[in-house]
Amino acid sequence: MAAVEGKEVMIVGVDDSQHSTYALEWTFDHFFTPPLGSDSPFKVVVVYAKPFASSVVSLAGPGVAEVLPIVDSDLKKMAARIMGKAKEICISKSVSDVIFEVVEGDARNVLCEAVERHHASVLVVGSHGYGAIKRVVLGSVSDYCAHQAHCTVMIVKRPKIKT
Repeated sequence: MAAVEGKEVMIVGVDDSQHSTYALEWTFDHFFTPPLGSDSPFKVVVVYAKPFASSVVSLAGPGVAEVLPIVDSDLKKMAARIMGKAKEICISKSVSDVIFEVVEGDARNVLCEAVERHHASVLVVGSHGYGAIKRVVLGSVSDYCAHQAHCTVMIVKRPKIKT
């Protein structure tokens, strides 16, 4: 059993999607609501995988060296915005036992490495709800983690809104 200060560690992966926000809120609503609140058996680590600037820029040749710092700056601003939103959710749900980490790299690897680094017993990720073709083309973080992470993986699906 993994434990930090007597508590199990729960990693929650976040990104800039509504699916991620829903998964974080759902997790807090179901594992940290009163009467549990601060007595929840989990310490939460919220992890955002910041892409490498070089993975976002698909250019080669002259001028790339000048573009990369600008792209990296934008990626850092995005990471700060995503973590700021996660912190706001924590405050609104009265969850205070939280660590926030921004780690550079591919989300699949970053989340699985966070599980190992923190000896987590649970990894929570949102599901984007991609179909089979998009999952093959884009790759599914949740599918990868479900097969590779050395802990329980909870995939939180956002309900479809009926129109």
